[in-house]
Amino acid sequence: MLDITTVILTYNEEKHIERCIHNAQLFSRKIYLVDSYSTDRTCEIAESLGAIVYQNKWENNYARQLNWGLSNLPIETEWVFRLDADEYLSDALISEMTLKLPNVPLEISGIVMERKMIFLGRIINKGNIRWNMLRLFRNKKSFCEERWMDEHMVLTEGISQQWQNCFYDDNLNSLGWWINKHNGYAIREAIDMLNIELKFLPEKGQDSSISMSKDAKDKRGKKEKYTSMPLFWRTFIYFIYRYVFKFGFTEGKEGFLWHFLQGWWYRTLVDAKIFEIKKHCGNDTLKIKAYILDNYRIDLNK
Repeated sequence: MLDITTVILTYNEEKHIERCIHNAQLFSRKIYLVDSYSTDRTCEIAESLGAIVYQNKWENNYARQLNWGLSNLPIETEWVFRLDADEYLSDALISEMTLKLPNVPLEISGIVMERKMIFLGRIINKGNIRWNMLRLFRNKKSFCEERWMDEHMVLTEGISQQWQNCFYDDNLNSLGWWINKHNGYAIREAIDMLNIELKFLPEKGQDSSISMSKDAKDKRGKKEKYTSMPLFWRTFIYFIYRYVFKFGFTEGKEGFLWHFLQGWWYRTLVDAKIFEIKKHCGNDTLKIKAYILDNYRIDLNK
């Protein structure tokens, strides 16, 4: 085993957790779950496979839950891998990790790797942007920034290094579950984009001592540019770019559904929520906060 502890956040993940843990056992010395009091068999399955379960109340904030785990778990390994329950590493990435990790220079504190989506059983290779993510990092040298969407791991020391191979996001729930989940994501994305435009929320955990990966910085810059484009037109342009110019149309029916739902429908739903909020509140940030609290039960003052 490599000198890695894998940390998995869970809530009712009995459909995925066995696959995830079996995969993590191929490269991890220890596996911890930070569970939000699951009501299904997630914890039972995990413990039967040798994982160690800690529980912490969910505060509707992914970064806060992960950072609680990084601060409170008794992690003794040099490296930590952050893994979601519906994710697993490719064999090629595990081999690359086994070969490279023992020789990583001391100035490298984080490893960036590509996440590929599997949608309705098909790996989506065409049409997506390249999702590079910092997932492997030295213990006590990284934390998750607090944002409403697209939280990234950032380094408090050292720099990151890009590796070649990928891990997979392969959720086994129904399409209806996916749609409901993204409806919930849409208001969080809308808040994030309104904040990019109007800057009415404080930055959390951002100072000169932290280091974000180049890919995360590039993605943040592209999101700011996207936010400046006209509502609804930008969602259409984004879909055409992905589906036509990046050859998403070559991925069959699954690819069409992925790019339509994730690249157009979801983005349009985000814009619709922004339109709704601005129609009622304009650019008045106090009204925006009150409207979101009244209609979406999200308190932006916390």
